[in-house]
Amino acid sequence: MRGLAQKSEVHAFKTGDIIFKADDPGASMFGVLEGSVRLSWKNDEGNEGYELIHAGNVFGAGALVMDGHRRLGTAQAESSCRLIEMNREKFLFAVQEAPMFAIELLASVDARLRDLKITSVG
Repeated sequence: MRGLAQKSEVHAFKTGDIIFKADDPGASMFGVLEGSVRLSWKNDEGNEGYELIHAGNVFGAGALVMDGHRRLGTAQAESSCRLIEMNREKFLFAVQEAPMFAIELLASVDARLRDLKITSVG
């Protein structure tokens, strides 16, 4: 992701800063270069949950594949952090330039889903 940072928008956030809120329209995903981000949400039953996203992982990837995407949760800087923001056009460019980027993205998303399943079962 650091190599892609030169081709993408890099943003700095302070602890507590809101990156996006639930139900905001979304047209880009984010990669965490430094620090961590808390994703929090409520499900249909009103139960709350959260996940910490650390450096090297991505979040918000649904915005790249769904037209009219709305954010499902709120992203807030858990610590001071630097994020890459990548829209669909930049994502497709990155995949063409470095096809392994797509595999690494899928691995990141898969690892996060596994962690959430383990946490919710345990």
